[in-house]
Amino acid sequence: MPVDQKTPVVKGPPLSCDCHMHVFGDPVTYPYSADKRNVPPALPLAEFMAGYREWAGRCGIERMVFTQPSTYGRDNTCLLDAIKLCGGNARGIVDIDENAPDAELARLNAAGVVGIRFNLGPPNRPREAGLMEKHLARLLKLDARCAEIGWQLDILSPSWLIVDMLGVYEKMKSNFTLAHFGMFLARDGAQQPGLLKMVDFLKHGPGRCHMKLTAPYRMATEPTFADSTVIAHALIAAAPDRIIWGSDFPYLSNAHRVNSIDLFGLIAQWMPDAATRQKVLVDNPARLFGFK
Repeated sequence: MPVDQKTPVVKGPPLSCDCHMHVFGDPVTYPYSADKRNVPPALPLAEFMAGYREWAGRCGIERMVFTQPSTYGRDNTCLLDAIKLCGGNARGIVDIDENAPDAELARLNAAGVVGIRFNLGPPNRPREAGLMEKHLARLLKLDARCAEIGWQLDILSPSWLIVDMLGVYEKMKSNFTLAHFGMFLARDGAQQPGLLKMVDFLKHGPGRCHMKLTAPYRMATEPTFADSTVIAHALIAAAPDRIIWGSDFPYLSNAHRVNSIDLFGLIAQWMPDAATRQKVLVDNPARLFGFK
C-alpha cells in the first residue's frame, strides 16, 4: 500500500483517536462477502496495519476505532484480529444480527467491541419511500440491546433519512453516531434546512447523538474539500462535546482522489484552536468508546 510522504500541517494531541476506519486482510484468510461493493487492498493484515500506522503516527493518532465494512458482511473476524494487534489502543464496531445470543455479545464485548453498525448506505442513496419503515424494527431492537450492555449504534445514512428519523432518534436509549457529517452536502451551505434541523437536534435533543467528521470527500468539493469547513463549524458549535473525527481509511473507491495527510490537515480549518482539537480528537472519543 502506498504511504503518504507529506508532512501534516497540524498534529493531533497525545492520545488522538481515529474514530472511523476500516481494516482489511488477505482475502484468503478473510473472505469477502458475496455482495461486496468495493475491492479493498489485498494485503496481509499486519502489512495493512503497518501502512495505516505510518501516516497516522505522523499525524499524532494513537487510538483507533475499527468500523466493520460491508465487504465482510457480518463476519467480524478481521476486525477482531486487528483489535488484538493494537494492545488496548483499538475498539470495534461490528455488524451482527439483532437476534444474536447474549453469549455472542458478551464474547464481542470482551474482545473490545463497543457497538453495532447500522448501515443504510451508500450515503448518497436517493430518496426511497418506505425505507425507514423497512428497517425500523431492527433499529429499535439493536438500540434496546445496546442500551442493556452499554454499547452504541453507528449509523450510516443519507441526510434525507436522518432528517426523517429525528423523531425516532429522539427516543433512542443508547448513544449513537452519525457518519460523514450526516452527509449534508457542503455545496448547500450552513443554512440548508436539513442541516438546521440537525443542528437544532444536537443542541436541544436528549444528548445521545454524536456526529462524526469523517469522509469529507463524500460531501464536499474536490480537490481540497475545504468547503466542508462551514458544515464542520456548524456541527462543532452545536455540540462540541459530541463531535468526533475519523479518517474513513482506506477510502476504497475514492482512494485515487484523496491523500491521508491532506484529509487530516483539514482539521486545522475545522478546529483551529488547540482546545477544540483536544476535545474532538481525545476527550470525546475517550469517553464515548471507553478508552482509559
